[in-house]
Amino acid sequence: MLLESPRAPYLQFMNPPDLYDPRLNGYSHVSLVTRPAKFIFAAGQGGEDMCGGLLADFSSQVNRALANLRVALQAGGADIPDVAKITVLIVDHSMERLAIFTRAWQALLGDWPAPPCTLIPVPRLALDGMLFEIEAVAVLPD
Repeated sequence: MLLESPRAPYLQFMNPPDLYDPRLNGYSHVSLVTRPAKFIFAAGQGGEDMCGGLLADFSSQVNRALANLRVALQAGGADIPDVAKITVLIVDHSMERLAIFTRAWQALLGDWPAPPCTLIPVPRLALDGMLFEIEAVAVLPD
């Protein structure tokens, strides 16, 4: 099944029928860039504020990191519907933490197709107390 983003027709998403359906978990298996494009690489964003202070709990860090990701993408001229791939890092990964991230990510996506996602459980991140990080690759028409 091929899904095309109405905002970004040069970016398509696929879920091959021989793989499980990942949409309930908020991602697709494959993204295709179908035209010459400009790529935007957003570094991993965490739950820190402009001064580098971290919010205390996992849910707050996820929400702040997603807001930070959006700011980074917009600085490059892109936004969430232009994202072709994300990588998520979770300290002390659990199904509860995955559910918190999935709900927040799906709320941000709204009706846009979900890009491929790689989730990596990690023992720690760059800053003391940092529990979540997300990076993205976005695509704009050339």
